[in-house]
Amino acid sequence: MLQNYKQILVPVDGSYESELAFKKATAIAIRNHASLHLVHVIDTRAYQNISSFDTSMVEQVSDTAKETLENYVQEAHAAGLEDIDYSIEYGAPKSVIAKDLPINLKIDLIIIGATGLNAVERLLIGSVTEYVTRIAPCDVLVVRTNLDNEPAKDPNK
Repeated sequence: MLQNYKQILVPVDGSYESELAFKKATAIAIRNHASLHLVHVIDTRAYQNISSFDTSMVEQVSDTAKETLENYVQEAHAAGLEDIDYSIEYGAPKSVIAKDLPINLKIDLIIIGATGLNAVERLLIGSVTEYVTRIAPCDVLVVRTNLDNEPAKDPNK
């Protein structure tokens, strides 16, 4: 059975695994003539406990995310993908990626890295990837290898 995906979502957080997911998603989007939606979710819960909350911190994180996403867009264009956009969202990454965006953007495939940057959240409340695979209303591809099917590098080694 061959699935023809039209709306693909890729969450990126700056991790090596999310970069692998982006590269694989670009290839799949080109093959399927699909739209590729990149998203970076800024976890606003991380800033709730800072007593001297400074909006410049969130702005700095947003600026860095925007720069990263724009680089990804340029890379996808260079690879031959035209239909690509991105958004920076605020909130709990799990629900934004698994619930909100798939419904709002009519996503039929989420391509996500096996792990992300936030090791503390992964240990305490479970990984975003694990949650997305359980809750998302569409197909989910978890990327563990690069395009040459080599296993992802272990960033701890």
